[in-house]
Amino acid sequence: MREIIFDTETTGFDPQSGDRMVEIGCIEMIDRVETGNNFHCYYNPQRPMPKSAEEVHGLSDVFLSDKMLFADGADDLLEFLGDANLVAHNAQFDFNFLNAEMRLCGRKEISQFRMIDTLAIAKVKHPGAKLSLDALCSRYGIDRSHRVKHGALLDAELLTQLYIELTGGRQIGLGLAEDKSASADSGSV
Repeated sequence: MREIIFDTETTGFDPQSGDRMVEIGCIEMIDRVETGNNFHCYYNPQRPMPKSAEEVHGLSDVFLSDKMLFADGADDLLEFLGDANLVAHNAQFDFNFLNAEMRLCGRKEISQFRMIDTLAIAKVKHPGAKLSLDALCSRYGIDRSHRVKHGALLDAELLTQLYIELTGGRQIGLGLAEDKSASADSGSV
């Protein structure tokens, strides 16, 4: 099964008020194993970056000024996403921005049925606990020491590890196959 773990960085919290997506990072997994096939892109939001948003991700107006518009890279992103399920932490936030960008460039929205929300999974597994990406990485021993600011690809990498842990860890499916050599030896004395 192909899944894309992704994260976005934005100019703010609400695409309905004009906030835009400025970065997306995607990691491909097939059957819960990273393939090494990633997608990462910065986008010029065509609006000023609020200082509060820049403090979170470090992406400035100057840095983004020569980046492509989302509309110019939409086909490449859509090709990478294909029809895979899309995994994000607080996924509704990322889907709102992704679909707002799709609408702005005249593309069809991505179906919410493809959405897997690790925040929702974590709420069930750890009711009442802190459920931010940072808190959950700490809970599961995922090293985030190299993360100084938020970044879409870096956060997607952390989320990939977290998603694996939330859904059974790396051990899922191991040891379930019958050991043929043990059963062959059991009949001899």
